[in-house]
Amino acid sequence: MPVPELAGEVAAIAADAGALAIKLWQTDFRRWEKSPGNPVCAVDLELDGMLRYRLGQLLPDAGWLSEETIDNAARLGAKRIWVVDPIDGTRDYLRGRSGWAVSVALIEHGQPVIGVLDAPARHEVWTAAAGQGAFRNGERLHASNRTELPGARVPADQLPKADRDLTPVFKPNSIALRMAMVAAGDADLLATLRWGNEWDIAASVLLAREAGASVTDAFGRPLAFNTPSAQAFGILASSPGIHAAAVERLAGRAEATVGRR
Repeated sequence: MPVPELAGEVAAIAADAGALAIKLWQTDFRRWEKSPGNPVCAVDLELDGMLRYRLGQLLPDAGWLSEETIDNAARLGAKRIWVVDPIDGTRDYLRGRSGWAVSVALIEHGQPVIGVLDAPARHEVWTAAAGQGAFRNGERLHASNRTELPGARVPADQLPKADRDLTPVFKPNSIALRMAMVAAGDADLLATLRWGNEWDIAASVLLAREAGASVTDAFGRPLAFNTPSAQAFGILASSPGIHAAAVERLAGRAEATVGRR
């Protein structure tokens, strides 16, 4: 099946997961912490099972990596793999806020070729296929053309003193949606300085790339997926004109953080 046609099938499956999530949203479901500060709920698990079954039917040979499934090293031998976060932004989901999304990506040879975010509480569907562009509700996306780092819009609740020349804008809990803001030109820069999981970013990395944004790890290095650790240090997505300046600004902090690990 050609990638664009396959992307449509993936979006339809993600939409069904989103419909179930919105149906159960703000109801009385079980919730707990997998570890301190790491919430999960029964809806996460229900969506995970649904997505694994439906996506598995679509591509029976594909491997599987999900936040809510115990990892299996067999995925490392797969030529293609689903990378899924059933609810990215669980905190917002639990608080009754809209900043969450179902995130599904298909990885081939270490890179995303299909990315879908279904955000029903925001009435948004984000889709991307390699070489085909990125879209929100059917409208093609373009990253901003900003060339100066000072004043760049960053999804953030607050900024550290060293970054107060930047401009904070609304921050959904979902990092996938924050990266999608860069793809849409609603933000100029998204940066993290921590070890993160592939399922948090796989779909939105493709969205940002296809919209013309620059996307690397926190050190400015290329990202790879379906790695043994399923992690990367930091994510840096921005308009191309400010990417090098952002890498330079964050270099010392990134090195210090990695050194403390």
